[in-house]
Amino acid sequence: MSLSDKIGNKAEELGGKAKEVTGETVGDERLADEGRADQAKAALKDGVEKVKDAVGGIVDDVAKHLKK
Repeated sequence: MSLSDKIGNKAEELGGKAKEVTGETVGDERLADEGRADQAKAALKDGVEKVKDAVGGIVDDVAKHLKK
């Protein structure tokens, strides 16, 4: 996962947390729900990036073994 992806995902997560807390503080359940959704979206993106990294590592390992 690139550094820019990590930073973007973390920013989206933190923004979602801020929305959630603000919504809960002012009694705006829609805003709180939107914040939770933003956090879930960021977590999903992070998970996808981790899977891509893992698959890329496996492909690299197989390629090394095939070159031998």
